[in-house]
Amino acid sequence: MTDERPNAWRRTVRQRVLIAGGLLALWTAGIESRLLYLQVARHADLMARADGQQKRTIHAPAKRGEIRDRNNRVLAYSVDVDTIYAVPSEIADAKQAARDLCAALDDCTAADRAELQEKLGRKAQFTYVQRFVSQAAYERVKALDLEGVGFMKESRRFYPNKELASQVLGYVGTDNVGLGGLEAAYNKSILGTPGTVLVQTDARRRAFSRIERLPTSGANLELTIDEYLQHIVERELEAGVKAHRAATGTAVVMDPATGEILAMASYPTYNPNTFRDATPEQRRNRAVQDLYEPGSTFKIVTASAALEEGVIHPADMVDTAPGYIKIKYRRIDDTHNYGTLSFADALVKSSNVGAIKVGWKLGPERLGAYVSAFGFGRAVSSDFPGESPGIVWNPSRLDDSALASVSMGYQVGVTPLQMVTATSAVANGGRLLKPRIVRAVVRDGVRTPTEVVEVRRVISPRTAAELTTIMEDVIVRGTGTQASVEGYTVAGKTGTAQKLVAGAYSHTDYNVSFTGFVPSRSPRFAIVVVVDTPRNGFYYGGSVAGPIFQKIADASLRHVGVPPTVFPAPPVLVDRKAQAVVPPAGEPVVVTVDDAGGRAMPDLVGLSAREALRRMARLGVSLKMQGSGVVVAQYPEAGESVAVGGSSTIMLDRASGRAARAMAGGER
Repeated sequence: MTDERPNAWRRTVRQRVLIAGGLLALWTAGIESRLLYLQVARHADLMARADGQQKRTIHAPAKRGEIRDRNNRVLAYSVDVDTIYAVPSEIADAKQAARDLCAALDDCTAADRAELQEKLGRKAQFTYVQRFVSQAAYERVKALDLEGVGFMKESRRFYPNKELASQVLGYVGTDNVGLGGLEAAYNKSILGTPGTVLVQTDARRRAFSRIERLPTSGANLELTIDEYLQHIVERELEAGVKAHRAATGTAVVMDPATGEILAMASYPTYNPNTFRDATPEQRRNRAVQDLYEPGSTFKIVTASAALEEGVIHPADMVDTAPGYIKIKYRRIDDTHNYGTLSFADALVKSSNVGAIKVGWKLGPERLGAYVSAFGFGRAVSSDFPGESPGIVWNPSRLDDSALASVSMGYQVGVTPLQMVTATSAVANGGRLLKPRIVRAVVRDGVRTPTEVVEVRRVISPRTAAELTTIMEDVIVRGTGTQASVEGYTVAGKTGTAQKLVAGAYSHTDYNVSFTGFVPSRSPRFAIVVVVDTPRNGFYYGGSVAGPIFQKIADASLRHVGVPPTVFPAPPVLVDRKAQAVVPPAGEPVVVTVDDAGGRAMPDLVGLSAREALRRMARLGVSLKMQGSGVVVAQYPEAGESVAVGGSSTIMLDRASGRAARAMAGGER
């Protein structure tokens, strides 16, 4: 029998080797499995954690483009301010850090400190401590030299004129995004492209590499707004609203030749630098967002349609007696019983009965077509995304009562911008222009202007001229005398509309308005003024909105240097007898000058009041008028001497004027 004891150690070694090999295999398999798990399953997560520890990306916000007025005055720009941030994962004691920071910051309450402590305790990689801090707070926090607390520059919007044009400009939120007005409407153009800063650090958080992608500034906006005119409008609107203890007010000034908005104001207003302190009502741009029933200012649309369609002419008579009109169970009153009036005088005296009878002659389809053609019932400008389209009835739904209401400016909702746009169409001879408030976009030094856009022709130049004459008489002898501007001819229309309160028209709450243009024959400004709920005993458009219009128009004309159109400075005479005098319009007029330096009175009989006024203005002689119609008598008589700077008187009669036109074959 073989002795196996000498080979026993071999078996022991073999077993041990096998066990060690197995353990080594298991260890190797475990290592491989762990590596496979880390490098494959958790690769993305670990890489992100490594980047978070070794790399830090700081976003560099873009600087928003500037907003300037038409004369290159800055209305909004961006400034760099300090923001304090923290890396909570690097802060050992969140409670103490929050206590120290809150003591150094401005206006940090106990609630703010608790919130800050909660943020610093999250162990995140980034959190804001406070954005847009003051220089003093920045210095105090910097002096603390806290681990995990850093500083960065951010861009903040600043409005140097504070409340000026605030509802037009809008405001910008904390994240540099436009939240209202043009800041929101043109946010993509103004915003620019943000930049980034990539910082790589070693194990001790020391930076050893920095890669920057610089931000690019946004485009600049050049507005049609005139800063000084905007100031005038806001000043006079605020004074008028306060004087009449009204709820709100709105005014818009437009260039009727281009559609450019020169000023747009709402009151009450707010400071966009501190927009969080303002109410939504204060931030509201009432000129494009608020609807109101325009009342008698809307009669210019009714009149335009009637004159254009030929259903009536200015001299045609309209019976408004007995001062009211009944439609089934409804009664609509005039302020007085005017009896029988010419259509022109019905507008001058703002007769509701006259407007209704003319509206009935037109019918719903034709009137509705002109309401739509003048831009009501839809947004009129792309510069105001929040613009209300207004409320306009479908003509097929207009019965006699509804048609009567629309004819005199009720049961239709309009914005002040729509109203001044329609007024501008009359002022410029019948062309409806698209309103615009952005004059040009300037990007990288390249200026791209916006264009004048004619939407359509709504009335003929002849109709516009006839309506302008009527609107001039509104100022001279009608409901708008308080809107007259010394030295200038003005065309306008008043409006007084009862407000709809709790489903019924109020007898105490009114929207009062005035719309017009000046100078009436070469218009530079179309202006609308709307005042909501005056409370000082006056509630007519002529007495509340008219004086505001007058002050705005007067200051605006003088600001841009428009020469007077009524009684301009006497021309220089070269010779004593029958020399040519060049009037403001540039047309030579021959006048006779006597030896005493006076002028021979021309023959005015048979002329219209407007033509007589124009001729006497060229002579430098003031003219007093009595009656209406055409001139039937004058003093001094034709050929008599009248002194430069003196006055003359004419008497007018409408009946004689009709007879004279009939004899001349000119009566329509």
